[in-house]
Amino acid sequence: MIELTEAPLNPTALLERARSTKAGGLCLFLGTVRDLTGDRATASLDYEAHPEMARRKMAELDETARRRWPLLAVEIAHRLGHLEPGEIAVVVVVASAHRGDAFEACRWIIDTFKQVVPIWKRENWADGSSEWVHPGQDNPPIPPPPPSPPTSASPPTLSPSPTAVSQVDHL
Repeated sequence: MIELTEAPLNPTALLERARSTKAGGLCLFLGTVRDLTGDRATASLDYEAHPEMARRKMAELDETARRRWPLLAVEIAHRLGHLEPGEIAVVVVVASAHRGDAFEACRWIIDTFKQVVPIWKRENWADGSSEWVHPGQDNPPIPPPPPSPPTSASPPTLSPSPTAVSQVDHL
């Protein structure tokens, strides 16, 4: 699910939408407005987007992540408009049968999102000045990692070591 909205984001609703009895791992990333950027006090942020292009890029991230990892659900939401420190600006939720895939995909989605999705933010500083920050301004896009090796349907069998068996025998 892809969402751009001026309403406050609800990460609990996004998590619930991604939950499944097939998912052994859900990874949640929240991007929030901090009160300091470097050594400058942040008063607020203003987010603007090219909505059609942003939704299209967000959908591409969803599709690419699903091709690279065995994902059960992907939720990506970004807030637009005026946000104060502490408010949630972006939410990414990824569900997969295994936690490793969920962690890797979630990290790749948010890192790449910040590089390629046409959402701009204006940092409004406490001193009254402001500055626009553009996507991908300082960092090149992050390519998706190679696909993870297939996971086995059944866990590996473990044989007790002779030492463990002898310790159990002597209890």
